[in-house]
Amino acid sequence: MIKSWMVIAAVTFVVSLGGALITPNDIKWFKRLRRPRWLNIFVPIIPLIWTVVFICGAWSAYIVWESDPGSTRTWILMGLYLLLEVVTIAYQPLSLRLRSLKVGTIVGGIGAALGIILALVVLSVSIWASVLLLPYVIWSPIGTYATWELMRLNPRDV
Repeated sequence: MIKSWMVIAAVTFVVSLGGALITPNDIKWFKRLRRPRWLNIFVPIIPLIWTVVFICGAWSAYIVWESDPGSTRTWILMGLYLLLEVVTIAYQPLSLRLRSLKVGTIVGGIGAALGIILALVVLSVSIWASVLLLPYVIWSPIGTYATWELMRLNPRDV
């Protein structure tokens, strides 16, 4: 029998593959952008940060699912988790493909808002599920602010 954690992990993994929808030209465009000095501290650990964020998010979804499997409310919450992941993954391909830091800032802001909303809604289901969303709630606004700073430093790439 397939366990719920397996399905949640598989969905998380499959959606995360959407981040691969970038091309070498997209990366080249991004690498030429001016960056604030403070951002260089985070650049080497960003993949690790997002890995932790996604693992915590999937674990949170698992806790929510197991609290009331198959109920309408739980399915709605799973939809919100999925929406949050899709928006989060869409940030990079959209901003890079469109060469628009403004799009990235908007998508990042939407993701940050969705993360906060989900964490608050999930709080009524499980404190631990909500706590596991804190890495997202903390990191997403930092990433959005970094994109806004990039936009300020690279006005031609808005």
